[in-house]
Amino acid sequence: MSTDIGALAMAQMQATATLPENAGTILLPLARNTIAAQLGLPAAPAADPPWLHARGAAFVTLTLDGKLRGCIGTLEAHRTLGEDVKANALAAAFRDPRFKALSADELVNVKIEVSALSPVTLMQWHDEDDALAQLRPGVDGVIFEYGHHRSTFLPQVWEEFPDAKTFMGNLKYKGGLPPDFWDPAVKLSRYTVSKYREGA
Repeated sequence: MSTDIGALAMAQMQATATLPENAGTILLPLARNTIAAQLGLPAAPAADPPWLHARGAAFVTLTLDGKLRGCIGTLEAHRTLGEDVKANALAAAFRDPRFKALSADELVNVKIEVSALSPVTLMQWHDEDDALAQLRPGVDGVIFEYGHHRSTFLPQVWEEFPDAKTFMGNLKYKGGLPPDFWDPAVKLSRYTVSKYREGA
């Protein structure tokens, strides 16, 4: 998906809901119940607070035995946060091309994580070293764009790649470019997340 970052940021600035402290107690059951219903399993009634109806963007990540089992998300707030979480929960469970569709037996042991995104901010930099120096490990999610190449890492990925240069190299590789690639036409944007995880 190719999206103009300036327009993306403007759309999110206009819409992103402020989440309450207990947002995880709503978002995590919403994601789980959506997947359960798709599998034909019983789903508990879900709470429906007003902030779920504000536009928002989120990623839903599934892990099984500590390993990634699916992760799909949205960078642009183009629908309500509730609808976005439900759609991405289904996509992470059943349409992540890296994995087979989740089974009912697996759902019992899957841990769900929901990351609600802040507005996206376009970064300004002089060269790659300057860009790397601006990044905040453990805080920033990063979007890399160059031509038709586009990739993103959530802030959680800093746990795997705590060094900014390694983080960026793997982000470029994810987008289909060599880790040492750089060009003045590169676009970098960043965002933060409010992260909620089952069992946390």
